[in-house]
Amino acid sequence: MMHDPSKMQLLHDGRWIRRKVLGAVPHDIGMNDPWFEVNAYNLYNTDTWKDLNPKFVLQVYRDVVATGDKKFAEAVWPSVYVSIAFMDQFDRDGDGMIENDGFPDQTYDTWSVSGVSAYSGGLWVAALQAASALAREVGDKASEEYFWARFQKAKVVYEKLWNGSYFNYDSSGSCSSSSIQTDQLAGQWYARACGLLPIVDKEKARSALEKIYNYNVLKVKDGKLGAVNGMLPDGRVDLSSMQSREIWSGVTYAVAATMIQEDLMDMAFQTANGIYETAWSEGGLGSFQTPECWNTDGQYRSLCYMRPLAIWAMQWALCRPKLDKEEMNLEVKEDYQLPHHAGFTKVARHLRLPEEESSVSLFQSLFDYTCKKLGYS
Repeated sequence: MMHDPSKMQLLHDGRWIRRKVLGAVPHDIGMNDPWFEVNAYNLYNTDTWKDLNPKFVLQVYRDVVATGDKKFAEAVWPSVYVSIAFMDQFDRDGDGMIENDGFPDQTYDTWSVSGVSAYSGGLWVAALQAASALAREVGDKASEEYFWARFQKAKVVYEKLWNGSYFNYDSSGSCSSSSIQTDQLAGQWYARACGLLPIVDKEKARSALEKIYNYNVLKVKDGKLGAVNGMLPDGRVDLSSMQSREIWSGVTYAVAATMIQEDLMDMAFQTANGIYETAWSEGGLGSFQTPECWNTDGQYRSLCYMRPLAIWAMQWALCRPKLDKEEMNLEVKEDYQLPHHAGFTKVARHLRLPEEESSVSLFQSLFDYTCKKLGYS
């Protein structure tokens, strides 16, 4: 709920932007005055990232169902509501789904994504369902029904990324569009961890996970490095960016947790074992400061990173805790009509960013266009 109009300069194009706008979840708590001067990160404008707000909503709902703390739910509900309303501006065509804007506008901040994204889009679908469930917890009936309808619409759009065996990286047709992304089921993982309905059916989830295991895991050093972030359909590592070719320890643990959720136990532990082999074993890096990631050449970066704590998601999935909450009983329909919610529409309108803060760089647009014309996929 913070708004900080002071200016900061972006590294990637030199523009000056507001440090933090109302409705955007900050990337970090800053370096100089934590909690009051946020966003030390300044490579891109994180106010336009597509995954921070959905992840915040999901984290909040996870804590509500894990603790049963109704007072916390009521206290944080305004922030959840505003987080969803802020994201409304990124649904460019009104189909219920947010779109990425042709630059790295998510945590993979060197890996461009455009249109509907398997990673950000899946988190958005899960977050809408979580927002509906949280609205139910606090007694906001209108928002419960509205967010449920948005969830249904977005879910239908998300399914269009399905290509028969996995979900495409994005819908753009660009260089990485058909890449097999390890994190493509992030929304499925988080929804199930929160006790929500799965955002894709079991057959699709298992097929995608088997694809990730057979390609992103086993085709890289016989499965002993973890899961590479991006793999091309022909079995080559996606070299389109620094991060597509990396193995992120936390993402590997997260996909292993997803495998556990889908009863693919052996696959899960063989996948996670690659992180042990690389980061902890005597034949690997021998590190006690688990890095964020490494690549197929053995180069690593970012020691003592937080994302590897996702290993506890495997424990959470193994325990399969019975979440103390009432089951959602709203009907699931294929063609769900979106109810009118004047209050939400008004809040979303006031939170819209100025056009210059949400535009795609000319260079990035030209790059993606060239890749598409040259047929790199």
